[in-house]
Parts: sequence; C-alpha cells; structure tokens
Amino acid sequence: MENKDYLEDIENNDTEHMDAGGEKGDVTDLQTGGSKTEQEKESEEEYERFCFLCHRPESQTGKLITLGQGISICPECMQRTMDTIQNGNIDFSKLQGINMINLSDLQNMMPRQQKVKKKKPKEEKAAEPVFDIRKIPAPHKIKGQLDEYVIGQDYAKKVISVAVYNHYKRVATGTQDDIEIEKSNILMIGPTGSGKTYLVKTLARLLDVPLAIADATSLTEAGYIGDDIESVISKLLAAADNDVEKAERGIVFIDEIDKIAKKKDTHHRDVSGESVQQGLLKLLEGAEVEVPVGASSKNAMVPLTTVNTRNILFICGGAFPDLENVIKERLNKKSSMGFQADLKDKYDNDPNLLSKVTLEDLRSFGMIPEFLGRLPVICTLDRLTKDMLVRILKEPKNAILKQYQKLLALDEVQLEFDDGALEAIAEKALERDTGARALRAIIEEFMLDIMYEIPKDDNIGRVTITREYIEHRGGPLIAMRGVLKLESQEAAAQG
Repeated sequence: MENKDYLEDIENNDTEHMDAGGEKGDVTDLQTGGSKTEQEKESEEEYERFCFLCHRPESQTGKLITLGQGISICPECMQRTMDTIQNGNIDFSKLQGINMINLSDLQNMMPRQQKVKKKKPKEEKAAEPVFDIRKIPAPHKIKGQLDEYVIGQDYAKKVISVAVYNHYKRVATGTQDDIEIEKSNILMIGPTGSGKTYLVKTLARLLDVPLAIADATSLTEAGYIGDDIESVISKLLAAADNDVEKAERGIVFIDEIDKIAKKKDTHHRDVSGESVQQGLLKLLEGAEVEVPVGASSKNAMVPLTTVNTRNILFICGGAFPDLENVIKERLNKKSSMGFQADLKDKYDNDPNLLSKVTLEDLRSFGMIPEFLGRLPVICTLDRLTKDMLVRILKEPKNAILKQYQKLLALDEVQLEFDDGALEAIAEKALERDTGARALRAIIEEFMLDIMYEIPKDDNIGRVTITREYIEHRGGPLIAMRGVLKLESQEAAAQG
C-alpha cells in the first residue's frame, strides 16, 4: 500500500509541476534548457514513449511516470523497483560516499534514435477514407506496368499480378462478411539473374507500398548467433518509416529461400534450415509478433512494438540450383526400354525444366510441407536467352544503355551502340551464366576507358561502340563536335 501511495504522489507531483509551469506551451525542455516550440511538441506527440527498463510502449503499459531528462518508467517497473528496495534488507545508513544517480547519464545510455509512431485512435480511423477497391489496378494493368521495366517472364508477371490484385482486395475488404479470404503468398523459382528481386522491387514501386528485402541465409533459430526471424518484419517497419499501420500493408521479399532447406547431414543441429522454416510459419500465416525497432535482435537496448502480419504479402524467391536434378529424377522414372521409349537424357538440354516443378519435387529438395502450404502461389521464371538479353539492354525504361547515355549526355557527348555490339555483349553474358547481372559488369568493363578519356577532350561529340571493340579487335568510333554540326546542317538542308 505504501508503494502505491508513493506512485500516486509521484504522478501528483508531476501534474503539479506541469500546472506550476503555466500552460502546455511553457513547458521547459530539461535537456536543452530552452522552451520547446509547438512544432517540436507536435512531432513528439506523434511517437510513442517507451519504458526505460522494459522497453514496452505506453500503449501497452499505461501512463508512464516521467523522471525528468526524457526518462520514463512504467508503473509496473516502478512497483517492482520499490518492492526490491523494500524487501532487499539493505541498510542505506551504512552506505557512505554514494552520490545520487545523475539522470542525464542514464539518458545518454538510452538509444533514442529510433521512434515508433503512435497508432491513431479508432475515431480518427473511421474518419479516414477506407482503402478503395476501385483504386487497386486490375491485373492486366499491373502486368502492363511491369512490361515497361521487366523484359520477358510473361507467365511470372501474370501470376504475380493476379496474386497481388487478390491480396490487396482482401486487405481492402477485411472481414466484411463471414467468408474470410486467405493470403496469397508467392514462391518464385528461377535461375540466378532471371529478375526475381528486380520484379518485386518494380512491383512495390508501382503499388507505392513499403518493401523489405531480407536474406534467408542470415536467419537462424532463436538463441543462436544470427538474425532472428522477426528481423524480417523489423526491416519492413524501417522501410515504412516506423509507421506500424503502413508496414502492415507492405510486401516482404525473402531471397535465397532455398538455402534454408533441410540439410541431408543430420549429425549436427540444423539451426539455419528446417528450424527457420518452422519459425517463418507464423509470419506467413498471420500473427501478432513483437519486433525490435531499428535492430535485428530483441536483446538489443531498443524499443519493441507489435506488428500484425495478417495483411503483409510475403514473396519468397530462390534459384534452387539442384532442383533440376530432382525434377529429372522424377520424370525419368517414366522412362522404359524399347524403340519408342523415353530416353534418360531427354530433359538434359531443356532450358525451362523448372517450369515442370511440383510440390513433390520441392519436398524432396528439403522444404517442409507446412512451409509450402503457406505459399499457395508458385511461379517459375525462364532462363534468359540471347534475344532477351539484347532487349534487356535497350528496351526497359531504365535500361542499362539509357543510363550510360544519360551519364555521357551530361558531358554533352552522344553514346551509341550498334546491333553487333549488343549481340556480342549478350553472348559474353551467356558465357558467364549469371543472367542479367553479367550485362552491367561487361559494359562497365568496356566503358571504363571511355568514361576516363572523354572528359579530357572537349571536342568529342559522339562515341559509337562496335562489335570489334567488344571483341578486342578494334576501338570505338569517335566523332568530333564539328563533324556532328556539319551532319546536322546537311540534314536540315535536305529536310
């Protein structure tokens, strides 16, 4: 009872201190020694306060007790502290030479760079316009926008467009009737460099929703060195500027998902394989999880907040390098002997063998059935061909060639590539077998000398990259600005 009376006295003194200081606008900032402006106070009111000891937000603990210097403690921690002092049998009269605690030192220990916005009350939510279903782009419009940035992969773009459209219809309707629509999480399977990550990045930018890209290789079971499962949601929260409501409508892309398959060797504990799949189940299904704000571990001295993953769209992607052998083994079971029998090497040169994947193949690869059951939409991406690589170089809105042309245009120099040069670059990229990633590396290699030499000479007006230059059999064609001026005058005279 005495401790509870003590807590009430602290709250009353805090209130009297506020009244003695005058109106709210006259409150003095103890840290800076000056009075806070209205704008600073409004920005502070948007974010939640956290208990210095347990790091829980004020929305969960109730009204916090302010000790000054920006340090607040929840009533539960204060009560526990007073009980410890009362029952600790400490004779404070025998403690000599101990100074009082300096609250400013404690304040410097508490990380304050990360804040969480307060959730708006229900009255304000009702006044806001509800997420309008009619504003969600139709699947053909989503695919049409993706076509402007991503070359090929028509089947994957169609599958993703429909899944995203259905998911955000589900988010918009909520639970308006008795029929509850389940989530449409996506599993993307494709060789490296086929555009899995780029497809998701483009999708999130077009829909204007927060996107978090996480790497499954860094995730480990709780209690082991590595990122916790909840760190995936922490990245999404950071991408949403620590706005919980905005993060709950975002997209999470978990890359390298094939790296958490069950290990064949069972002699040691698998802390980054099957156990990680088990930990991701609750996130994929939809659950309220406590996540650290601005850190990958709950053990860090950072605040915790609760995020509901029910309306978060999860897209998992992986190259699954040995999956083709699993598919071949399943398909070759049908082979037999005789003149009209299927040969065992029938599928060795099939470029789109991954499109024949089934759930049975993924289970044989090492993915557990519970995990696959929460990824109902499975789409495969085709291996890039020479023609697709040439189109990737020049057709998208932010094509690689357009980027270099813009760089040289800032120096008032025209950059051109002839068709033979584009084919030579695509052929070299196919030899590296790393997909579209090889294109940038190859062009960077050949553009190095050009980007270095051009700023030296102000008379250069145009550079043309030829096949001979790519194959080290010649140099680029360089035209001076005087020549370009004559060409433009001749063209004007003929026109």
